[in-house]
Amino acid sequence: MRKIVFNVITFPGSNCDNDAYYIGKIRGAKSEFVWHKDTTLKNPDVIFIPGGFSYGDYLRCGAIAKFSPIINEIKKFADKGGLVIGICNGFQILTEAQMLPGALHMNESLQFICKHQYIKVENNSIPFTSALEKNQVLDIPIAHKEGNYIIDDDGLKSLQDNNQIIFRYCDENGVVDRKFNPNGARDNIAGISNKKGNILGMMPHPERAAEDILPGNDGIGIFQSIENYVKSYI
Repeated sequence: MRKIVFNVITFPGSNCDNDAYYIGKIRGAKSEFVWHKDTTLKNPDVIFIPGGFSYGDYLRCGAIAKFSPIINEIKKFADKGGLVIGICNGFQILTEAQMLPGALHMNESLQFICKHQYIKVENNSIPFTSALEKNQVLDIPIAHKEGNYIIDDDGLKSLQDNNQIIFRYCDENGVVDRKFNPNGARDNIAGISNKKGNILGMMPHPERAAEDILPGNDGIGIFQSIENYVKSYI
């Protein structure tokens, strides 16, 4: 069986691209960096749009990155069912590129937040969560200033009706309540998917919790889910 291929997209200002690349390597995948100005991908099984501050977060987070040439190739890949995961700034880019609904705004506190955060698995039926249990609580680090997910009433209802809310902020026991919401995100949303389930956007950083030597390794389940899905067809 061939190796799984990760493509990690790098923009000016990306700072978690090496983290995503590294996790792919240590899990036995073939990791490939792809520059934002490239017009071809490198035969990926899964594309990672990493965290950071693409283009310095000028104008609006992800608003300039959506015009990068590689975005067109990512859209084509996703339209054919390819897996795309956007983490933190990657989530922001996915919403700006209209690959996922809603938008990410400034945290209610107007402060940058960097800490461990509990999130609850709301949907374990997509390729990114199949190795997890529904209602499982994960301890995954967050690090953002614009993680406040917003969406209008109709959009929220569509997410709920189509089971597109994948993760919600919660406490260690899985209680979802506004007091456990670190940034003010609507409906405590920490991550969503598209309707087909092959595109995932999430603010927490699973790549920072995917090794046994770290204080937490709850991100491993997300990578294991991806690997299980890809191995089912390669």
